[in-house]
Amino acid sequence: MTDIRDIAEYALDSLKKAGADKAACFTAKGRKDEFNVEASKLSLLRTLFDDELLLTVIKEGKQGEVSVNKLDKHSIDQAVADCMALAASATPDEAFDIAEKIENQSFDQRIGGADKDALFNRTKEFLEQVREAYPLIIFDSMATDFNSRQTVYLNSNGVAFDQQSEYYQFSSSFSAKEGEQSASVNYYWAGFNALDKPFIETGIHRSLLAESVKSINPRMVEGKFVGKIIVTPACYDMIWYTLINCFLDDHAMIEGTSRWKDALHTKVADAKLTFGLSPYHHSVVEAERFTADGYASRNTDFIRDGELTSFALSLYGANKTGKPRAGSTSFGNIEVGAGQTPLAEMIKGIDRGILVNRFSGGMPGPSGDVSGVAKNSFLIENGQITDAIKETMISFNIVELLQNIPAISSERHTNGFSILPWCCFDGVTISGR
Repeated sequence: MTDIRDIAEYALDSLKKAGADKAACFTAKGRKDEFNVEASKLSLLRTLFDDELLLTVIKEGKQGEVSVNKLDKHSIDQAVADCMALAASATPDEAFDIAEKIENQSFDQRIGGADKDALFNRTKEFLEQVREAYPLIIFDSMATDFNSRQTVYLNSNGVAFDQQSEYYQFSSSFSAKEGEQSASVNYYWAGFNALDKPFIETGIHRSLLAESVKSINPRMVEGKFVGKIIVTPACYDMIWYTLINCFLDDHAMIEGTSRWKDALHTKVADAKLTFGLSPYHHSVVEAERFTADGYASRNTDFIRDGELTSFALSLYGANKTGKPRAGSTSFGNIEVGAGQTPLAEMIKGIDRGILVNRFSGGMPGPSGDVSGVAKNSFLIENGQITDAIKETMISFNIVELLQNIPAISSERHTNGFSILPWCCFDGVTISGR
């Protein structure tokens, strides 16, 4: 079998014949044509293939789930047997379920196939432009690629979704080095539907390269103080993923550790903040169209104008907690609403604080206390960005931080996956030497 719809139908039929009360099958075939760069030089062109089969079965209230990366008949038959065996030995849970049939759909997000010559030329052009404009930049690794993927979801309730998608992607890790001095490693990635402009001009790419050069000789922040920070779109994980993981998703809600478990439709943040998932935003190129549970995806606000409007719950999480299921499970498609303040004006309003491009720290506990090191970051003094900083600790309570947002920028950055502004937060403890 080579057609993934046939593969999915065969797997689902096999699960039903094996005695499943309810069953679901997710099948995917992907291809990536990739140019690799090492030590700032083009080194390799390769094609990678990715096959995936995820089976879920429910029998007598018990669930089994198996994932394999081979789609031949023997591998499918073995996966079906393993899935049924896991269900037989599992613990019953009445929250296990599969999506009901609502409306089956097909989604076509293809862009006409790969233009490898154009991708090669853009990659080569980028390396030449960086070499000329930022000669101190060194790429530890870099890849440009064309991705194509076909996915099918079927379940025993008659749900059927399929999606075909194509997009280009750029990803890199880089630093600046001069003599014995070097900046901390930074990262950038972006997705595109077209190769109509140079990679160096996409999003905040050029500014991150320039800031890396400025970070070769960082300075220590003097003393310890409480002040403001500006979290840039490059530092997407420090706030937004932390909120999902610690207060909104299945684990936090089922375990009861989320401080927001009883806060639905109440104010949890400054009224300036709107935050959620937007797989249907026009700039998103790798966009979820159906959830892992088998529902059509929709844009979902977790916080709207400061009010908690949804949790990030799967079907299982919703059944387990009695809270509503989220409209999307694609946590990569984060969107934060634009504010009213231009970035330049936001910076001018800070007497002493820091611009945070990257954060290194552990996931907070239920209390929401966050602590870690600001990396690739800069001191703000008297309304101006001044020197790069090093070994600077920042700490805050994320629940309290959301109540203290002086400004959100009117500008937003999209990298083809997320849509984020620059956000200013107050009340952060900044510790130097």
